[in-house]
Amino acid sequence: MFKIKTLNAISPVYKNVLAESDFTVGKDIENPDAIIVRSADMHDMAAPESLLAVGRAGAGYNNIPTEAFGQQGIVVFNTPGANANAVKELAIAALLMASRDIVGGIEWAKTLKGKGAEVGKLVEKGKSQFVGPELMGKTVGVIGLGGVGGLVANAAADLKMRVLGYDPYISVENAWKLSRKIIHVTSQEEMLPQCDYLSIHVPLMDATRGSFNADIFAKMKPGAALVNLARGELVNTADLLAALESGKIRRYVTDFPCDEIIGAPGVVAIPHLGASTPESEDNCVDMVSRQLEDYLRFGSIVNSVNYPACPLNASFRYRLSVLHANVPNTVGSISSLVAAQGVNIDNMVNKSRGTFAYTVLDLDEPASPDTVKRIAALNAIYRVRYFEA
Repeated sequence: MFKIKTLNAISPVYKNVLAESDFTVGKDIENPDAIIVRSADMHDMAAPESLLAVGRAGAGYNNIPTEAFGQQGIVVFNTPGANANAVKELAIAALLMASRDIVGGIEWAKTLKGKGAEVGKLVEKGKSQFVGPELMGKTVGVIGLGGVGGLVANAAADLKMRVLGYDPYISVENAWKLSRKIIHVTSQEEMLPQCDYLSIHVPLMDATRGSFNADIFAKMKPGAALVNLARGELVNTADLLAALESGKIRRYVTDFPCDEIIGAPGVVAIPHLGASTPESEDNCVDMVSRQLEDYLRFGSIVNSVNYPACPLNASFRYRLSVLHANVPNTVGSISSLVAAQGVNIDNMVNKSRGTFAYTVLDLDEPASPDTVKRIAALNAIYRVRYFEA
């Protein structure tokens, strides 16, 4: 019986994956084997010794100490693409709000309450202050063509926009999904002067934090609109406000309000609604439940953000899985200890990702408790798990 703790309320669709006969899921569970989290901050959380995995029901994982957990032998998963359609739809709404002052117009219309028969005439007289261009025929630059960015690019092309796509790290899988209408550019410098709209879809990391700043804004087409549904910290707030004040940027639509930008002229601040659809929440919980089930049952790793991908099947008799530092001679030390017991290794997989590595050995015979203990005692080892079919 595996125990899974929830740190936030989650969709009940997990019940379709995690059978009650094998999994106990709830918010009050102690010593869990796994945790499912959405937005709860885990940075100050002391992980129990029992914790094998954390599943983030969403794409972003800044609320999880992935490096520290990795060194404790805790695999962290996320659910890339599960909420992509929801964010794409909001991005299309953001492009529309970046064109016409729809939000301002709605708020102004509320002030006409009580004007009676005059409302119609007042609407016709005052509506010109909220006009804006159509999207069709305009140029939008999409930076980041992953699960969300690719969908946004394709949707913009369907709206008959001219779409420039930039992503030096695009995967082959995501590249195949792009419409032939997307124009591939090889640098931001090539893209920025052409864009009437710029939509950001890159992950937040040290290299990208505050990277959309005065230097980038200076290269943009005067009067362009900026859409940011990725992460607020990608944009340098002071530089953004200066660009809005000068008119270099006409409008900024973001899903990440902060005190400095709320109410600023030209800013449309959405209260982080990107993945806030019932379909998205269901997709994320279903996906993370399947990933946790496969890892807990037989050690398969898919969509981890700290350990390497290592998809495994359930066809084994005896299996050793070892989470360890990615340093020389570790794999040899593990296999030598197994060989010293006189057990044949039927199949072995070793994968690495940065400083972390994962080694899986399928055995013809059972591994003794002493062998497992000896492997766990090696210097580079974070965690050893042993499975019997």
